[in-house]
Amino acid sequence: MKVALAGYGSRGDVEPCAAVARELLRRGHDVCMAVPPNLLGFVESAGLAAVAFGPDAPEPPAEKIQNPVNAMLGAMEHLTQALTQWGTTLTALADGADLLLTGEGEQGLAANVAEYYGIPLATLHFFPGEHSGPSGVIGHVTKQAEDAQRRALGLPDTTGPSTPPMAERGSLEIQAYHALCFPELAAEWAEQGGLRPFRPFVGALTLEVPTEADDEVLSWIAEGTPPIYFGFGSNVRLPYPAETVAVISAACAQLGERALFCSGASDFIGVPDFDNVKVVSAVNHAVVFPACRAVVHQGGAGTTAAGMRAGVPTLILWHQIDDQPIWAAAVNQLKVGAGRAFSASTLDSLVADLRSILAPQCVTRAREVAAQLTKPAESVASVVDLLEDAVRLGRVDA
Repeated sequence: MKVALAGYGSRGDVEPCAAVARELLRRGHDVCMAVPPNLLGFVESAGLAAVAFGPDAPEPPAEKIQNPVNAMLGAMEHLTQALTQWGTTLTALADGADLLLTGEGEQGLAANVAEYYGIPLATLHFFPGEHSGPSGVIGHVTKQAEDAQRRALGLPDTTGPSTPPMAERGSLEIQAYHALCFPELAAEWAEQGGLRPFRPFVGALTLEVPTEADDEVLSWIAEGTPPIYFGFGSNVRLPYPAETVAVISAACAQLGERALFCSGASDFIGVPDFDNVKVVSAVNHAVVFPACRAVVHQGGAGTTAAGMRAGVPTLILWHQIDDQPIWAAAVNQLKVGAGRAFSASTLDSLVADLRSILAPQCVTRAREVAAQLTKPAESVASVVDLLEDAVRLGRVDA
């Protein structure tokens, strides 16, 4: 079969789609893929070919005070440009495909394209709360783009909310996270039985791509006690990296711990060295996290899942972005960690939070939860099984 895949956003949004693409290729299927221009190199490094999908994904701003009006205007301008380009690319990408798979953000446009070609549509969801669709100004702009696309494709107009064809035709909305993290939601959907849409939980999807620093980092870890990992996103620029590292060093010094700091997109030129902190640009979470005492990060879905699968406690210091507070609440509810806003974190709070997650009961609970989670290979295999079934049936129903 031939599958068209498109994912937009940061690496955390694109990597799950790439993991599915790689498994599809391994099974002998044809794949055509689209990702943001700035992530083409990342996808190609995983052995996949792709075309550009929209403009470069915007970087979340560093945590500084900014003019909210200018920020909103910039976001609207970017969204309008992205929607236009997404629609054009999706229409070309899905021509001749047996199924179209996208992220949640592109779902409305993708639903129109799938309806136009008469093929099944599937979407990847990375956290709860994505299912109501955009609202307010963003929802209005999105609905306008979807309606314009329907007219261009010769499809009948809609009068209801965004993406009504999804509800009418049935949809496969794959939950690329673990049901264990949201037991009430899982129970609610289970009670719905055969009601549309079909929302199977498969677990987090990852490529587990090695990095150049992995061997060096593992050697450094082996030279002393297991460190605490710190990282705040591959595309987040910390406003004060030197101060951040200094606070981390001081907190770990009070607790007699070492720190492994992943700088991501932040500029660490001129940041002083600390004896108890090692700074690297990127690591393979699947390899490094199990060798750490705990992980501290921004709360992205993929990073949270990697920490939980590693069986180590988690501290989420979130940046007010989308799902991050949701994951902070989830690790707290599971008793495998804690969370607070990055902007509200101080030296004293960091020391207290680290003491909390390093307590024996939290360490034990993290190991217990890890044993209940699906392995990455199992998760991606489940997704491709679902896609193969959807194509075989010719429709996407529960």
